[in-house]
Amino acid sequence: MNLADRLTPHYIFEAISQAGDDLRAETYVIGGHVRDLILNRPSKDIDVVCVGSGIQLAERVARLLGPEVRVNVFPNFGTAQIRLDDWEVEFVGARKESYRADSRKPIVEEGSLQDDQNRRDFTINAMGIRLNKEGYGDLSDPFDGIGDLRRKLIRTPLEPNLTFSDDPLRMMRAIRFAAQLNFDIVPEVFDAITTMKERIHIVSQERITDELNKIVLAKVPSYGFKLLYHAGILNEIFPELVELQGVETMDGKGHKDNFYHTLQVLDNVALRSDDLWLRWAAILHDIAKPATKRFDKKAGWTFHGHEEKGARMVPHIFRKLKLPLNEKMRYVRNLVRLHLRPIALSKETITDSAMRRLLVESGPDFEGLMILCRADITSKNPDKVKKYLRNFDVLERKLEELEERDKLREFQPVITGEMIMEAFGLKPSREIGIIKEAVREAILEGNVPNELQPAYAFMLEEGKKLGLSPV
Repeated sequence: MNLADRLTPHYIFEAISQAGDDLRAETYVIGGHVRDLILNRPSKDIDVVCVGSGIQLAERVARLLGPEVRVNVFPNFGTAQIRLDDWEVEFVGARKESYRADSRKPIVEEGSLQDDQNRRDFTINAMGIRLNKEGYGDLSDPFDGIGDLRRKLIRTPLEPNLTFSDDPLRMMRAIRFAAQLNFDIVPEVFDAITTMKERIHIVSQERITDELNKIVLAKVPSYGFKLLYHAGILNEIFPELVELQGVETMDGKGHKDNFYHTLQVLDNVALRSDDLWLRWAAILHDIAKPATKRFDKKAGWTFHGHEEKGARMVPHIFRKLKLPLNEKMRYVRNLVRLHLRPIALSKETITDSAMRRLLVESGPDFEGLMILCRADITSKNPDKVKKYLRNFDVLERKLEELEERDKLREFQPVITGEMIMEAFGLKPSREIGIIKEAVREAILEGNVPNELQPAYAFMLEEGKKLGLSPV
């Protein structure tokens, strides 16, 4: 098969071809770019391998492309990188690798193209396209990767136990590619993952989480999580999620399987949003249910307070998974804490004060919260789902009307702590917090408009209750 007509942008590949011939080095584009090119998927990353020095090849390509092109050299790894417009081109010499049992860092030696293809993780990533003028565009595919693309299969070039023993991260990459491409993992590869799952612990948490995030961002992320679960990897890297699995029955009363419910909510969110952190909120929204599960003879199974406890668990989970402990974490924590509130409001008579509180507490996270809450409405009874969603539509319209009128998502009481101190001649003290909270509650309940004159008068009255006099 010749793929010359698909090698774009032409100016990059023509320069690499010329440089390879100038250095008399066999040169190929290899790996993921070839896979995505055949699948017609967009890819801005180009990996180039040559039988020789990848650094020399990159430097020669840069000279051919012009003086403004810079080469980033990584001598410890024998690689070099060039950025051109939106493209990132990485150069490496063909090599063979061997590994120690306790490390993912390979012992590297120069090798042939075949050696380089042997060390690749999967057959669909081991294909190369020749870039030298002689044979330009010819496909090198020693493991029938193109056949596996047609069959939609994840398979390793070599024996899978060897592939995963060398680099255990490849176990997660197998599942990630299956999730991203909607491919199957061949049985012998999946069996090897199951057998070797504990070796994932020699991989850094950052690399594990990077692969996990790519699974979270897949079109149907539940597929990847189910593969992780059935392979036993999920219990090694994220046992809190596995604890949701299972149904317990007492006195003939059971509860839903919260693991599969969570995956359904995640898929529902994925239909509505590509936002990684909103998807993490879906994953963690019920994370505290195992810790809060109780059985009541009248009510059956309850999970009281799981939203608050779940919110408290979010920072710990983010820290353990090496996810960011910044506004992204706070966004997820807020959504976990509030995820029951809109659903509860949609089932009862809605008061303005309850809606005000929801709008104020969700603030800029309101849109994400509403997407999560819609996604959380799951049932095997479609009529029940439709009924809840209709109630939710009514709630959402009322919330939008209230927000339009009162601008509550940017809510700040007009009375500040400084104003209270000045009015009563106070230094920082407990009384200021009491008065400030009373003003805030009165405004949220609708008893006092959030306007300076009436709110100031209310503040003075609250001060009198505490024995304070204005100065």
